[in-house]
Amino acid sequence: MNGKNRKDIVPGTVVDIVLKKDQKTGKLTRGTVKDILTNSSTHPHGIKVRLTDGQIGRVQAIHN
Repeated sequence: MNGKNRKDIVPGTVVDIVLKKDQKTGKLTRGTVKDILTNSSTHPHGIKVRLTDGQIGRVQAIHN
């Protein structure tokens, strides 16, 4: 799953996100979703989430 649909992401999901500072390089950070910050059902750049460690970024990949 690619992280562009809000319905695919729930708290506790393990995801790869791209942080704001890493958007140019595309470096991914893996973590567990704590909060979903995007209100719309889809977003072309990925749903914005907060990880359990406090980092915020857009979901690029979802892991089962």
